[in-house]
Amino acid sequence: MTVLEFLAAWNKAELTADRETITHMLADDFTCIGPLGFTLSKQDWLTRHGPLHYEALDLTEITTRSYGEVVIAIATQTQQATFNHNPVPATNRVSIVLVHPGNEWQIANIHFSFVAGTKGAPQLPNRSN
Repeated sequence: MTVLEFLAAWNKAELTADRETITHMLADDFTCIGPLGFTLSKQDWLTRHGPLHYEALDLTEITTRSYGEVVIAIATQTQQATFNHNPVPATNRVSIVLVHPGNEWQIANIHFSFVAGTKGAPQLPNRSN
């Protein structure tokens, strides 16, 4: 499976809250850095699917750089989602570190950043959205 195919499968698993598939796609020591600086472990990531509900989720503008068994993907993630029934920002820039420790790709790290000027994102200091 190519990296782009893997990312498409991961996006689908996230959209449908397929925890079993996501469990296999994340490295055991997976860490997420959220757009406000918080961190999530693999277990935290899986648990968030209780209060997180997607209506739509897309990963676009994907670029990749390969370093042997490591690939860094940078993409735009757009979503229609709620967390504890509250809307979440619609657009994030995301960096994904993928590793290939055996026969399959896994995600080792994800880092999200809000995109200023998009729906729900905080304003930049001294600027308006």
